[in-house]
Amino acid sequence: MDSTGMPSLTVLGTGYLGATHATCMAVLGAEVMGVDVDERRIARLAAGELPFFEPGLPELLAKALDSGRLRFTTSYEEAGAFGDVHFVCVGTPQRPGSDACDLSYVDAAVRSLAPHLERRALVVGKSTVPVGTAARLAPVLRELAPAGTDVELAWNPEFLREGHAVDDTTRPDRLVFGVASDWAEERLRAAFRPLLEQGVPVVTTDPATAELAKVAANAYLATKISFINAMAEVCEAAGADVADLAAALAPDARIGGACLRPGLGFGGGCLPKDIRAFAHRAEEIGAGRAVAFLREVDAINRRRRARTVDLVRELLDGRVCGARIAAWGAAFKPNSDDVRDAPALDVARTLHGLGAHVRVFDPAALDNARRAFPELRYGRSALDAARDADVVVLLTEWADFRAVEPDALAGVVAHRRIVDGRHALDAARWRAAGWEYRALGRA
Repeated sequence: MDSTGMPSLTVLGTGYLGATHATCMAVLGAEVMGVDVDERRIARLAAGELPFFEPGLPELLAKALDSGRLRFTTSYEEAGAFGDVHFVCVGTPQRPGSDACDLSYVDAAVRSLAPHLERRALVVGKSTVPVGTAARLAPVLRELAPAGTDVELAWNPEFLREGHAVDDTTRPDRLVFGVASDWAEERLRAAFRPLLEQGVPVVTTDPATAELAKVAANAYLATKISFINAMAEVCEAAGADVADLAAALAPDARIGGACLRPGLGFGGGCLPKDIRAFAHRAEEIGAGRAVAFLREVDAINRRRRARTVDLVRELLDGRVCGARIAAWGAAFKPNSDDVRDAPALDVARTLHGLGAHVRVFDPAALDNARRAFPELRYGRSALDAARDADVVVLLTEWADFRAVEPDALAGVVAHRRIVDGRHALDAARWRAAGWEYRALGRA
């Protein structure tokens, strides 16, 4: 406990979630130690360098380091001696060859920390895990920790949106505490005291329900996104307009406009693998039929990528091989450099495989894209990528792309053809400027 009355915190894992959580908690006033086995990553963070792109976070990292409240280490022994509350923030990727969640990093973090817990402490999972993970790990933690039953396990799921992670950490819309005792709840309330003083609401529940809170939230969001994209398929068959349909649905308070934007669908390191892992875990515990619809949600999402390729093919009268295509976007969403399961790169790679000459540009994700797909070509800017293009395909809805003037783009392309994979452009404006404009779910 420090002079502010907040417990000392450690954050195990300094990837996207961990580095964000450690930095923001230090800025909120806690004494924080970030822990990772990756020595190079720890050295970069200690020098004030983030290994990923997130708006606003570099400035907060510098502020946290300057305050002296944030430090980094590779030593679990040091972390055990330092911390009162230990947050597990490691990755939970999809297991190779399976829809199941890979919990090896979570298990390793808990097993590495536990032998160094010699006094009463709270270990808190933030990683997204299958329901039942806390129940499995709690006895392991007690068995390996010298403090034994004085060490408790709780779950506090994260609800970060890439591109908005600072606000989602420092001004969350809710906190969920999955605890097994009043003491564990008190420790979490002390750790998050600055947020509770802001009036952030808390849902206190058991660990299993807290584990489900994150995967259920992602399942709902994925379902809503795939719903409007399913309607896009119907609109194309019926000659209707999915953008107008979404506008007609959004004012209904029971539906709302959030996540009701048609387009290329979702990607990244969370939604796709989380809904697959959720369905897999539900089957393991005998509730597979309850979430069987998530398989179709996933399938709808995958079809959007293939349909975007079809729109390009249609604009080229089927002659994709040898065509010059500008792919605007590589990240799975704007304000991010994350290219994991990115629909944009999936489309670009498919077009390349069909023989097209594809040139990609993204404001933040080019380095990651080059590492993932070195076979593609890359431009220096949106206009550079579009030089002499037969078709421009907007695949990630960066503001930079929306700001491009139709006449300026017309001056560099070979043909005025554009596929708006994200419904980010004003269709009437581009058509008035002489462009052949196509978008998913629109005539």
